[in-house]
Amino acid sequence: MHTPGQAEPSTPGESFFRTLEERRTLALVQCDLATIEELHAPEYQLITPAGRVFTREAYLGRVRAAPFYAAWKVLGEMIFRLSEHMAVIRYKARIQFPSGRVLVCWHTDSYELRASGWQAVWSQATEVSQVSDQPSPSNAA
Repeated sequence: MHTPGQAEPSTPGESFFRTLEERRTLALVQCDLATIEELHAPEYQLITPAGRVFTREAYLGRVRAAPFYAAWKVLGEMIFRLSEHMAVIRYKARIQFPSGRVLVCWHTDSYELRASGWQAVWSQATEVSQVSDQPSPSNAA
């Protein structure tokens, strides 16, 4: 709630969130634990393309134990939904694992503004078919 005499809160723009998401994913690839812990809320959850749910503790545990990602590349543009206390980012990504497996997916992240700054609270990845990722008229939902 805005009180007269207070400055209006300002929502960061798309550039801020693009940089934040790139910083978060680079930290995951590089196993930068300080940055990973800073940017993931205590109640963070990841839903994988296989439908598995990882809590922050389980996800960060895997990242700490061994390299979890070998590379993470944004494909195309990021799309944003921004408000004063929440941001949602969606984009296509090419994620490579240390095993050599490559996953192309739609990736959606929800961020919330906390006392300590912006933190990811939810992430979800949906695998994209390598053959075609465009719906045809017959299978469009």
